[in-house]
Amino acid sequence: MEKTPRVIVEPPDSRGLRAVSVGGTAVGSAWSPSGLRKVLRQLGCPEDIDLEDRRVIVWREAGSEIWPDRKWRRRTATALMMAGLVLSMVLLTVVGTPDAMGALTFAQRITGFLFILSGAVQGLAALAALDYEGKRQFRYSGAVVLVGALIALITESIFLFTWLEEREPTLYFPAYLLLFAWSLWALWRLLKGRVWRAIPHPKKFATGVALSGLLASTNFAYSAVYQPTSAPFYVTLTAKFGTPHTDPTRPFIHVPLTFRVENTGKVPAYLLVDKYLVYGRSAGYSKDDEGLRGWKKALEKGGDAELHVDRPDSKTISAGQFTGPGYWLHPGEGHIKEKVIQIPRSVEYDLLEATLAVVAMRMDRGKIDLLQLQQAHPSWKRKEGRFYCARCRNAIIHEGKVRHNNNIINVTRKPRYVHVFWYGTREEFDYSYAISSYKFNPRKKPDLREIAREEDRYGVESRSTWTRVSVAALMASL
Repeated sequence: MEKTPRVIVEPPDSRGLRAVSVGGTAVGSAWSPSGLRKVLRQLGCPEDIDLEDRRVIVWREAGSEIWPDRKWRRRTATALMMAGLVLSMVLLTVVGTPDAMGALTFAQRITGFLFILSGAVQGLAALAALDYEGKRQFRYSGAVVLVGALIALITESIFLFTWLEEREPTLYFPAYLLLFAWSLWALWRLLKGRVWRAIPHPKKFATGVALSGLLASTNFAYSAVYQPTSAPFYVTLTAKFGTPHTDPTRPFIHVPLTFRVENTGKVPAYLLVDKYLVYGRSAGYSKDDEGLRGWKKALEKGGDAELHVDRPDSKTISAGQFTGPGYWLHPGEGHIKEKVIQIPRSVEYDLLEATLAVVAMRMDRGKIDLLQLQQAHPSWKRKEGRFYCARCRNAIIHEGKVRHNNNIINVTRKPRYVHVFWYGTREEFDYSYAISSYKFNPRKKPDLREIAREEDRYGVESRSTWTRVSVAALMASL
């Protein structure tokens, strides 16, 4: 026994943990007699040492029977603290990875990397929580857990604030609502334990955390709102008739027609839908100069009122798609389509008119599943399943899922879909389009207000151009 060191067992702290020291040097701590025996074995004491032997163990203020630790409460608090940090780590990583790896703009990628970095801090905080809720062998474990809880509070507040804008049901909502409540509980527990006492400069620490939260919020607002709005978005369209040629064997005139779509802005653009139409216009001429009497009807139809032209009539000669849904253009890139319009030599048209219209979406605001969107679903075929629609006027339907380029918006609302509908008749060719949470179902109707809001959110714009040429001039040039 002469070689056995004299051990001092300190009184229990507020959690019931008793420190153990030898010669003024801390050698461990214990929650129970069995934990104390483990410390003593590490010091070389026999396993069956008598804990009441005052020659070996000195009990300060409280004897060997005082062990106020509530094991199950302590383990439950540890499990809750670690579970919240791990869940927050997973959520932040899931939210940040798509933006960090695939966002179009630098600011959006930075936002994604900030979320991944915050997730890594949460993982470190989960490990620190095991020590902080345990024997606290590392001085700054409480400060690391505090940082994790503050990150959870800031990020879940951003999620909830974004969700409140539209209040849509989403699978992620229970997670960030639960984590928001957990972060309040964790901060209350940490502040109650006065964890800041272990931080060397608590005021500077608080200032740094506040600035980090402000930076994250500002960067989110910049990447989600300001930058996609400030970057110019222009899609320029041109249509031009060329020099006609006669067919040597058949009574036709071949009129070249060139369409061009060019991205003259600074952000890439999707072409959601497009069409071209070529008309032949025939008109009766007013001998009494009464053509302007029909100006009201001309205005209603969006046409022209002409003094010497009475009752003009247009007939569709050619119609089709320019590229089809899902084509995209980078800044400075253009696409040209050349057509040859065939008209009879004996044609009675006065004018040839060509129109080109496209609907474009900013790629810096969203990413479309093009494999889905480019797949055509004829509404009149039963094998198309939910796309079969007897009342859809024989439409070709395209549907593709669209993902916002800021993933925070994706996880705080329902999925969005792009829909394109083609309608064709013997005399006309037209389309309609929409972006909404509506997944095509002929028995349901989409929300028109939501469609208008989503068009603005994704930066959807329509562009059109038209050109006109005199048939008489074409004939004279042959």
